[in-house]
Amino acid sequence: MSVSTEPLRDNFLSPTVAAETQFLTLVDVLCHRAKVQPEKLAYVFLKGGEVEEESLTYAQLHRRVCSVAAFLQSQLVVGERVLLAYQPGLDFVLAFLACLYAGMIPVPAYPPRRNQKTSRLRSIVLNAQVHIALTSSNLGQSLERFCSNDSALSTLVWLPTDNVSDTLAEAWKPVELSSEDIAFLQYTSGSTGNPKGVIVSHGNLLHNSEVIHDSFRHSSNSQGVIWLPPYHDMGLIGGVLQPLYGGFPVALMSPLDFLQKPLRWLHAVSKYGATTSGGPNFAYDLAVKKAKPEKLEGLDLSSWEVAFTGAEPVRAETLDRFTDTFAPYGFRREAFFPCYGMAESTLIISGGPKLVDNKLCHVNARLLEQNQVKAGVPGGIDTRVLVSCGPAVKDQEFVIVHPEQLQPCSPGNIGEIWVKGPSVAQGYWNQPELTEATFGVTLADTLDGPYLRTGDLGFVQDGDLFVTGRIKDLIIIRGQNHYPQDIELTVEKSHEAFRPNCGAAFAVDVKGAERLVVVYEVQRSFIREIDDESVFKGMRETVAAEHGLDLYAAVLVKTGSIPKTSSGKIRRRACREDFLGGELTVIRDWSQGPQYRTNFQNLQSDVDQVLNRLMKPD
Repeated sequence: MSVSTEPLRDNFLSPTVAAETQFLTLVDVLCHRAKVQPEKLAYVFLKGGEVEEESLTYAQLHRRVCSVAAFLQSQLVVGERVLLAYQPGLDFVLAFLACLYAGMIPVPAYPPRRNQKTSRLRSIVLNAQVHIALTSSNLGQSLERFCSNDSALSTLVWLPTDNVSDTLAEAWKPVELSSEDIAFLQYTSGSTGNPKGVIVSHGNLLHNSEVIHDSFRHSSNSQGVIWLPPYHDMGLIGGVLQPLYGGFPVALMSPLDFLQKPLRWLHAVSKYGATTSGGPNFAYDLAVKKAKPEKLEGLDLSSWEVAFTGAEPVRAETLDRFTDTFAPYGFRREAFFPCYGMAESTLIISGGPKLVDNKLCHVNARLLEQNQVKAGVPGGIDTRVLVSCGPAVKDQEFVIVHPEQLQPCSPGNIGEIWVKGPSVAQGYWNQPELTEATFGVTLADTLDGPYLRTGDLGFVQDGDLFVTGRIKDLIIIRGQNHYPQDIELTVEKSHEAFRPNCGAAFAVDVKGAERLVVVYEVQRSFIREIDDESVFKGMRETVAAEHGLDLYAAVLVKTGSIPKTSSGKIRRRACREDFLGGELTVIRDWSQGPQYRTNFQNLQSDVDQVLNRLMKPD
């Protein structure tokens, strides 16, 4: 990577379809947009999820980015890692793109909240060897105070970028970049473990942007509405960068504003005539839960062509409920676009096709627990309905592999999903052994590879990928496999007090045997009205009837306390650790073993805690 004063490449072709050009980096893409469609709207940010606070055309965006990039070049050296800690908004977008323009490596992170532990941020800073952090002027002082008592964070230099003058734009010096150069570090803990910095190259980023563009059939006439957090891969690459790549506008809103009033999301889709929007499964459940006729007046979802859903198990009944609720307002079932992806493959791995009825697979639940895929009777008590995550996207390939034998599974069997292709990232920053174990594996019989080991379980049917769970979350009791998400859904249905998608099932060792524990959040309106006997009896009976399991312990916890990843996945191992360590914020509990009983009192939840549950970076 070197600094160049030569003019940028002038190899731009179509002003509307980025996939047809020969871009090498996202810098090329934005320069192209600013040159051929300068007055077209790029980004709008909705304050409170409803009011346009700020907007930028491509020309304005390019100039502002050049200004911040010039400021960075005066402070830093090319290739330096830079922490980004912003509230959702256009300041984050400008800072991220400015780092690319300046040849720096951005490290997105959510700004820590008051009273939050410093452990995650410390892990990121130490691993990435970050010394400089970018933020907005209204956050700088509070972030410095937050970091002051942590020896690893107190040395960070915080630089606000929102007050950088546009006159600095002329001072920007273009940097010569290649597709092999690092674009950014995406820190992800997944549903287990400590944060790991995924190394995403410019080539990875452009390839995944291209396949999203093709899979979603985006064009300059597309319109996005995105509430997903920009520090997460789905929010950043799918929500912020994909519209830039495709040359179409996007309205952005804060995830907090969505969580406070989920219908703000759908009203924004309606107002802007969005063609593309989406989120994890829980987002669609929340929208259904809050849907009341008086709150849906004037809603028009007929423009919505791609309602992508991923990052956690996609439930067929969620798709059904959402369609039933919003079909009268123009929503089409075929708009749902279930997909599968992860930060280690930049973002998307499989999905589509667009505007086609979602494929469902009815399988025998009992045999599924034995890693076998056999047809089940639709509606049968032992039948589980799985939603297809579509075929592999362009140039990507996946294979289902026995996780211990490292050989492809026979058709009809479940195994680990391995992936290879141009979107697979370069590894984990400063973790060579983990990189080799995750990104460098080959098949034992043919030595084909290298593949990315996803840690996810699934199978392929008629070319479509069906994801069944995560290897590390699998519960094995008396030699039988049980998927925690199935048990969690069973418990959720056993009583109306339980919050949808807010439970964790896991096993603990009791006298040498694995026993089942379930932890579930309670809706605030039910906290003071819970009948312990009926709730716990219902949990035990339904789990026994549907899964043949004896519940050892059940814990009801306060709203907003279940640990989740930034994409909304349950962090079951973290929940298990909190259970064993006595750190759960318990409302009520029951156990066969008195050592797991607690005496915690009711605790009130606030909006910050709700955000912590749904969007917690840990």
